[in-house]
Amino acid sequence: MATSTHNGQAPLEKDFSNNGYANGNGSNSNSYHLNDTNMDNDTALRRIRTAGSISISPELFEKIYLSPQNAVKGDLRKTFGNPTPLALVGFLLCLSPLSCILMGWRGAGGNGASGIGSYFFFGGLLMLVGGFLEFILGNTFPFVVFMSFGAFWLTFAATLQPFYAAFGSYAPAGEPEAAGIATVGFTASFAFFLVFMGLLCFIYLICALRTNVVFVIIFATLVPSFGLLAGAYWHNALALSTGSASHAETAHKCQVAAGAFTFVTSMAGWWIFFAIMLAALDFPFQLPVGDLSTLIKGASEKVKTQESMV
Repeated sequence: MATSTHNGQAPLEKDFSNNGYANGNGSNSNSYHLNDTNMDNDTALRRIRTAGSISISPELFEKIYLSPQNAVKGDLRKTFGNPTPLALVGFLLCLSPLSCILMGWRGAGGNGASGIGSYFFFGGLLMLVGGFLEFILGNTFPFVVFMSFGAFWLTFAATLQPFYAAFGSYAPAGEPEAAGIATVGFTASFAFFLVFMGLLCFIYLICALRTNVVFVIIFATLVPSFGLLAGAYWHNALALSTGSASHAETAHKCQVAAGAFTFVTSMAGWWIFFAIMLAALDFPFQLPVGDLSTLIKGASEKVKTQESMV
């Protein structure tokens, strides 16, 4: 049975200091320290609370923050909540419906323009806020990922917003600005943005090999998604310039395939979001995410191992 604190109640996360003792008083009056090597992951997960932060195992840290555990100054994780699920909500509530739109379910279409509001206030706002808080906590990888995708959603929303004249600048003389979105110049040009988003996701994919399987799946499906979307735009440009029905059909197939890949991305995202929330609320059951943080050893860990062998 866990030992109670001085007020007779079970200790919370915020009752722990960095040295692993309750209330920082130096007396190990509890059995809650999660760096205990004899404690399995399930036991550690059951001891997570949302009241603050504690010293946790590298595997659990990676599951909650989507980043290998790193050394940071201060105890900000005791002060702030975990921003990771907030950013994931912003990402998922944009990408999930967009995936269905790209696949044309229930007659959906229009390049996802119907979701422009969610791109601004879910994808843009929540991911930037979540990314900024990851920066405050010293989690570099999720900070960069969330901020870059927050910028992506804002860019996509601004491109669809006539005020920014992204496609209006391509409109033929004498025609409304909306005509610019169906021009060779705009469609061929916008595809390059998608290509380099795919390159960015490929870099993230390599980095994610030190996090977990679900995160790897997310980026492994985003890379072909952006490639297929770029192909769809380029085939649309060819269809517009040549009037070829075959290019238009290929563009449609690329778009549907991209939607299928992003749908898988979304399902993986919902899985890891659910896993993080269950862990945060100390549910009696947990979802596995396939920890990889111990599979690929970090450079500093290899150095320590070599030094210990000398």
